[in-house]
Amino acid sequence: MIVGTAGHVDHGKTALVRALTGVDTDRLPEEKRRGITIELGFAPLPLPGLGTLGMVDVPGHEAFVRTMLAGASGIDVALLVVAADEGVMPQTREHLAILSLLAIPAGVVAVTKCDLVDPEWLALVIEDVRGAVAGTSLADAPVIATSATTGEGLGALREALGAAMRRGAGEAATGHRAGGEDLFRMPVDRAFSVRGTGTVVTGTVWSGTLRREAVVRLLPGDRSARVRGLQVHGAAADGVGPGTRAAVALVGVDVGEVPRGATLVTDAAWSSSRLWRADVHLLDEATAVVGARTNVRVHLGTADVGGRIVAAGGTLEPGARGEARVVLDAPIAARGGDRFVLRGGSPLATLGGGVILDPAPSVRRPRPWPPGDRSVDGRLGALLAESGADGVAARGLPVRLGVPPALLDRMLRDRGDVLRVGGRLVAASVAEALRRALLDRLVAWHREAPLEAGMSVQALRASVAAPPDVCDAVLAELAAAGAVTVDGALVRERGWAPTLTPGQQALAARLAERLAAAGLEAPTVTELTTELGREVPALLALAERQGMVVALGGERYCDASSVAGAVARLEATLVVGAVYQPGALREALGISRKHLMSLLEQLDRQGVTERAAEGRRWRGGGGTSRAT
Repeated sequence: MIVGTAGHVDHGKTALVRALTGVDTDRLPEEKRRGITIELGFAPLPLPGLGTLGMVDVPGHEAFVRTMLAGASGIDVALLVVAADEGVMPQTREHLAILSLLAIPAGVVAVTKCDLVDPEWLALVIEDVRGAVAGTSLADAPVIATSATTGEGLGALREALGAAMRRGAGEAATGHRAGGEDLFRMPVDRAFSVRGTGTVVTGTVWSGTLRREAVVRLLPGDRSARVRGLQVHGAAADGVGPGTRAAVALVGVDVGEVPRGATLVTDAAWSSSRLWRADVHLLDEATAVVGARTNVRVHLGTADVGGRIVAAGGTLEPGARGEARVVLDAPIAARGGDRFVLRGGSPLATLGGGVILDPAPSVRRPRPWPPGDRSVDGRLGALLAESGADGVAARGLPVRLGVPPALLDRMLRDRGDVLRVGGRLVAASVAEALRRALLDRLVAWHREAPLEAGMSVQALRASVAAPPDVCDAVLAELAAAGAVTVDGALVRERGWAPTLTPGQQALAARLAERLAAAGLEAPTVTELTTELGREVPALLALAERQGMVVALGGERYCDASSVAGAVARLEATLVVGAVYQPGALREALGISRKHLMSLLEQLDRQGVTERAAEGRRWRGGGGTSRAT
């Protein structure tokens, strides 16, 4: 777990960290010269019963709030520092607001430099501190008087931090640090080169585990690298888990390709996005009204990018809450449930923050969700309803909803209102509406084409607004339930068969007589339609399915008995394997060349004849022909 400092500039944060850990976290020459923290500092903090924890020291100067945010976003316990000789100052209040916006689960307040003031003044400062933290996430935090110079209060502070760590551990386990089985994510707060090692990045592991030789992705940009080595508090490690300060040596990426704000991930579910759906809250003391044209800075983890807030009601006033689209100037790898901070105005100040409801909406302009259930289950239901028949990609849901994959699988097993289609999920209500639409269209088709064997699956798919694989899944369910029959590329209602009216029966009989009389020299479909009526094509297709006629090339159908008789005559006279010219076959059958070629093409399809360079090779129709 991680403890992080917060507080006004020059209130003794770095000195207190040094007194607790023995490590001077001010490492830069500029920090030494100016006597203030500019960059994030890190130190191991040993606590009895908890082992060695990570400590993050953040800048207190108002010019470096963005750096403070990069460090504060990954902590489990806040150590708010207030100097006894100055009391609560502007950056104290801004840091308090940031800790509340980030919902840091536990904290301790250290009143430093108590050796510089008398007891009466110290009591007034402590009372002022308690008033400042009232109504914030640190309202119940213990207030410990300390001195890094004399060591006063350091033992009590360690005990208070240990107790806060235990409280924070219970709350963090239900948040983004759900355990090592979750998806790995580590926002990068520092990158540098080490001779003989290459690029090294550091950060706090927010979730999941990482091991040596693993392949990681760097977002945004989606560059890949291999993990050469891992360190925790300067010691080599085989793996790192949630709540760990880690140094990761990477192969395959230059240090310039890993800026602060990048995120290390391993799973393919992660992506970067420039659009979020979020619940946004402005502080009561916010200095600006936020509208769609208001430029703000959006801070998430170690990332800091420009953006705009498009609120459901148009604008957000100080103290207001509302659902909004967050439109970013650059992509960030985010997750459902992540908390972010907004800064803006002139001078630049913290305006508010929010919680991400969906870090990767599937539509360009997602509509506001109605007020109501913001739980994981509620957000899943909203995503399913919004996606309609297109469904939601299951692979991305652990990121979009902010839950470990195993927990998501259990949720989906417990829900009876989800249809799985390949890698997507479709709401059962949407699938049911699709079932009704498909059945209604199929019934209508049978009315429109009562002599057809069924409707083509492709045409049925095209009749509804749904992806083909979703249609196929619903059709498979309908077939399993006995509502339809899928026969190859055709689908029909279960038990449905063409039924001829008396008039159609009479026409079918006339058509059969006409074809029987024509023998092998049958007229074309167009000629028969002109002669007998517009229902001829459908009746011929039905007769073919029933085996009464045979379809020949050139838009012709022949009486099936006439074709069988022709094969029998050839069978009696031809030799298997011999090749015959069309003229010889025409003489054997006594038909014109035009009708012969249509018949031979059909016999080719049946395998009775075979096209050869000189004519047709006779392969036999029933095994009774004479062999060579």
